[in-house]
Amino acid sequence: MIKTRILFSLLGALLMAAVMSIAQPRHPNLMAAQRFSQQAYEKISAAQVANEWDMHGHAQKAKNLLEQVNAELKEAAMAANHK
Repeated sequence: MIKTRILFSLLGALLMAAVMSIAQPRHPNLMAAQRFSQQAYEKISAAQVANEWDMHGHAQKAKNLLEQVNAELKEAAMAANHK
């Protein structure tokens, strides 16, 4: 069970890294926001491991929200590119 959760955390981090690569260098603020979001995701994953995943689902909810944040940041970068 713990191995599965670690695997999903790593896959989520890889997904966020892929999303981060979408923001173009001409959008430094969006890139910074994505970088901070990824760092937050990684810190939450570390907290989950340290606390043996006993956070009543709140940490996972936060990670899900950060995935949404990154999707929106990607959309913002794409919208800015189409000006």
